[in-house]
Amino acid sequence: MGAMSPWHWAIVALVVIILFGSKKLPDAARGLGRSLRIFKSEVKEMQNDDAPTTAAQPAPNPLPAAVEPTQQIPTQQAPQPDQRSA
Repeated sequence: MGAMSPWHWAIVALVVIILFGSKKLPDAARGLGRSLRIFKSEVKEMQNDDAPTTAAQPAPNPLPAAVEPTQQIPTQQAPQPDQRSA
């Protein structure tokens, strides 16, 4: 009463072919393959999301490559007291 013998597997395969028909089995296998590929890619994406992102991405440059000079806006200065009368 251990593992199934090759005869058991042949009977199971014959029953599956009779129940589902030979036309639907390739479509079912194709759909199963697509589902497994999608599942595998999603698992890989989840593992990449868990990885630290600091080593994978370079530090952003705080300044653009070419910085144009800015025009200084004149500010009003408070009148200074006359220093001659001291």
